[in-house]
Amino acid sequence: MTDRRPIVAGNWKLHLDHVEAVHLVTELGMRLRTMDVAGVDTVVVPPFTDLRSVSSVIEAEKLDLALGAQHVSEFDQGAYTGEVSAAMLARLGVTIVLVGHSERRTHYHMDDAAVARTAAATLRGGLIPIVCVGESEVERADGSTEEVLARQLGAVLGALDGADPERLCVAYEPIWAIGTGTAATPEDAGSACAHLRKLAEQHLGEGASRLRILYGGSVGADNAAELLLPSDVDGLLVGSASLTAAGFAGVLGAVADCYRSTRRSPRR
Repeated sequence: MTDRRPIVAGNWKLHLDHVEAVHLVTELGMRLRTMDVAGVDTVVVPPFTDLRSVSSVIEAEKLDLALGAQHVSEFDQGAYTGEVSAAMLARLGVTIVLVGHSERRTHYHMDDAAVARTAAATLRGGLIPIVCVGESEVERADGSTEEVLARQLGAVLGALDGADPERLCVAYEPIWAIGTGTAATPEDAGSACAHLRKLAEQHLGEGASRLRILYGGSVGADNAAELLLPSDVDGLLVGSASLTAAGFAGVLGAVADCYRSTRRSPRR
């Protein structure tokens, strides 16, 4: 039984303008008020242009939601056109940032060193990074999953000497499962997350037991509970299912029910 508190983050990617975002978060708040999901840390991760609007709704409606961002600059300030700093995000009410999502690595050529620098900038700005790691279909097929995860996570933790594990999250998101409709099995997710925790022990020692590790990749209300059954999976990174209030609420309800039914007891 774990006392790590579950976390579910909905990554909207390049979807929903600020008007659509307000409608979604308002409806989500109404749904959550009728549900017992207080034991789950819930995060919405909109595009940059939606952050102020979503923050205003969360504040005005007193919603139990954390606000996340999809990316942040590795620089605190300077001549970096198009970038957004951790301090800027914090002023908007952002508390969590996705770092090194596979789409950032693939489309925008973030290598392991850049991901590590970005995670450091996130922590330096007082925000919590959700560091994303995961293997491609080719890497999975040739049996190099553990090697890839060791390289990706090692680069980050090696640059975050002395980091508080409770101010850091890791998300295992196998690239072959993202947006494909083919989720990892609970066994796949559990094995990878257990491996990540063992890797984390090399840098965090006993603190690795407090590190929250999420699974992400084709998650929905129908498979959320089973993906959480392995003891090293502490939450979910949700994509398309978070784009509607009904879909995201369904995932959150499944997670909360899973923790109650299996008597996993998260701490506040």
